[in-house]
Amino acid sequence: MKKVWFITGCSTGFGRALATEALAQGYRVVVTARKTDDVQDIVAANPENALAVKLDVTDTAQVTAAVKTAIDHFGQIDVLVNNAGIGYFAAIEESEEAEVRRMFEINVFGLAKMTQEVLPHMRKRRSGHILNISSIGGLRSFPGIGFYNATKYAVDGFSEALSKEVAPLGIKVTIIAPSGFRTDWAGRSAKDTVVKIEDYADTAGHNQSSIRGYSGNQPGDPVLAAKAMINVTETEQPPLRLLLGAAAVKGARAKIEELKHDVETWAAVSEAADGPKQ
Repeated sequence: MKKVWFITGCSTGFGRALATEALAQGYRVVVTARKTDDVQDIVAANPENALAVKLDVTDTAQVTAAVKTAIDHFGQIDVLVNNAGIGYFAAIEESEEAEVRRMFEINVFGLAKMTQEVLPHMRKRRSGHILNISSIGGLRSFPGIGFYNATKYAVDGFSEALSKEVAPLGIKVTIIAPSGFRTDWAGRSAKDTVVKIEDYADTAGHNQSSIRGYSGNQPGDPVLAAKAMINVTETEQPPLRLLLGAAAVKGARAKIEELKHDVETWAAVSEAADGPKQ
């Protein structure tokens, strides 16, 4: 039997593309959304292999119920894709606490709760693969989306630690780090702050305008991204981190060079902080 995928946030973007592509390739898919009406077309196209489940990842009871429903229906979960997430456009000083906390609840704590709920099942079977959708913004930061960057850095740190904990149990973890793709992330899925400080217009404001300006015209193709993610789950030794998009590769290389420069330039000062060698 083909693997069972459980994908969060399937109403738009990567989640929708991934659910559709996985079903097209014959996988069984739990297609989740806060409103199941938003994904009924996906299920209707493949009713035997698809199951629509209502899920808000910030609702602990719904998380528990959704995982139980999936296992009761398909008998297992082989691949968990933590895709549900939102963005928020604001300079750090402009950021509203309520919006920042909401974003962390979805992007970080919702992802963590989903993972914790599925892990006992995967541990019992000594098998499974978890794909956590992060961003190139989880490797390097950009003005105007600092708190969004913070959520994705959290996802990266969480996922890397998780991978070391579950590897001996037969469970794999891959961080998906896209750059600009034609999803709804820079559209209605990302809110703008109502606080505007003119001093940040040339940094945070400029970057926000650029991101909004190319929404819908990004170079990345969500369908090709979905195919790449599916391919990773069929690989015997998948990467801890899969970059998606040429800009993601370019950004990661720049980050490596920045880090290398600081490490090497300040190595003597860093090492001296240990005190004299014994």
